[in-house]
Amino acid sequence: MDGVIEPVMVHFEDLDAMGVVHNGRYVLLLERALAAYWTRAGWPFDPAAPRFTDVFFVVKEFAITYHVPITRVGPVHVQLWLDHLGNTSAVYGFRVLSQDETVTHADGRRVQVRLDPATLRPAVIGPELRAASRPLQRMAAQGIDARAS
Repeated sequence: MDGVIEPVMVHFEDLDAMGVVHNGRYVLLLERALAAYWTRAGWPFDPAAPRFTDVFFVVKEFAITYHVPITRVGPVHVQLWLDHLGNTSAVYGFRVLSQDETVTHADGRRVQVRLDPATLRPAVIGPELRAASRPLQRMAAQGIDARAS
């Protein structure tokens, strides 16, 4: 499997008037998964944290395809991985899955650019953050043949 699986909660306020997760809330499901992963890895999105400037990223692009609506509150899983890690940007792939991972509710990609907080200009992703992102990198991007494992 590429990347990691993060459990996230669908809350009542994520549902729309039809009783399904509103299309705009899938962005939040991905945000919750990313925040959980990076916080656990020691890189919280907290301005008071010493490493905050290292994870000062903005979203450049977001694309999603919806497959099967989520119709209830409760846990779902978000599989996330890095398709590409450039000098100043990262391209995430993701899937929103049922808790048992048998249903794909949505999938997509998100491009982020690291900024220098002082100048708001693109900034290089440092070696420590690169090392922390290794579990997210797709096996093919790491030069590993997935068929051999």
